[in-house]
Amino acid sequence: MIRNVVVGRLREAEDDRQAQADRRQLRAGLDGIAALRLPGVLANHCGLDVELRAGGWDFAITNDWIDAPAYEAYDTDPVHNVFRAQIVEVCEQVARVQFEIAPGL
Repeated sequence: MIRNVVVGRLREAEDDRQAQADRRQLRAGLDGIAALRLPGVLANHCGLDVELRAGGWDFAITNDWIDAPAYEAYDTDPVHNVFRAQIVEVCEQVARVQFEIAPGL
């Protein structure tokens, strides 16, 4: 199984109006990714930081894939990439990692 983890920080907005617009665009992108139902997906979660601890990133995406080819299909899926672009456009930083989880762990 492949787990994909993405975290990001919104860019610094020029004013409150821009900050609200960026947050709406981020939410739309996250909602789009959360709604994807692609072959090989085992779990798909997206959310905004609930600020339980200072210094966190603004959002996270985690999804689990049956294998590397399933993840790679998601990574190149054109609909996924529309939502990814929405998110990246309003972010200052995005970090991602994919790692293998052995069965039974």
